[in-house]
Amino acid sequence: MPAEARARRDAFFAAIGKTPLIMGILNLTPDSFSDGGRFQSPDLALAHARRMVEDGCAIVDVGAESTRPEATPVTERQEVARLAPALERIIDGLGVAVSIDTTKAIVAALACRLGAVIVNDIWGLQRDPAMAETAAEAEAGVVITHNRAEKDESVDIIADMRRFFDRSLEIAAKAGVPLTRVILDPGIGFAKTARQNLQAVAGIAKFGDYGLPMLVGASRKRFLGSLTGNGVEGSLVGSIAVNLAAAAAGAAIFRVHDVAENAAALNLYARLRAAA
Repeated sequence: MPAEARARRDAFFAAIGKTPLIMGILNLTPDSFSDGGRFQSPDLALAHARRMVEDGCAIVDVGAESTRPEATPVTERQEVARLAPALERIIDGLGVAVSIDTTKAIVAALACRLGAVIVNDIWGLQRDPAMAETAAEAEAGVVITHNRAEKDESVDIIADMRRFFDRSLEIAAKAGVPLTRVILDPGIGFAKTARQNLQAVAGIAKFGDYGLPMLVGASRKRFLGSLTGNGVEGSLVGSIAVNLAAAAAGAAIFRVHDVAENAAALNLYARLRAAA
């Protein structure tokens, strides 16, 4: 990893736990559930990334394949074609770390060569058998996200998350990814019922024994709509409420679309908690 990228990676990990950190979402997709098609132009993507940094995000998470339910899968070639024109400009044009949101090792490798410093894998290194080694070779951090093949109301979701995390951490260790570069994500909205999503947020504190930072990505997720009554994607208020609850449970990083609003709420929460 080049020295400049390593410095950005290390600065991001060093900041975890000192203040709530915002991961800004940048979708280079035509079909993401919330902002698909808005930032496919490299100029628009870079402008939006810069705006998120100005609004307070500590890392920009770039993805080129939608992870929404029922999304049409894309090939490696398609994902690279969407990603390549904008990613290098984004990395070179920002002063913060950039992560790559992908389930494909080939895409992760390309992104890391261009300067991405974290691989955000919604299958927790368990889908593509080359992903863990790719991240290790690139000296990248990894976000291990809990996921399932399908929803099952009968599943004890906390126990399922622990089994999943144990397996992913075993894979990471075998590949040579140090624990100091691992982040856990409860996978809000991924093959969970509304009840299980709530349990996953409330249960964040139960994973403190891992000694690893927790990232939460609840922004505009579908289950918020059923909680707030404001429709399929819920509302900004719902997203902030979940993030504040997650912060109270011990989450350190928050993946969001609306950076300024979430940053303001979480920073105020942190100041109030420090004064208590």
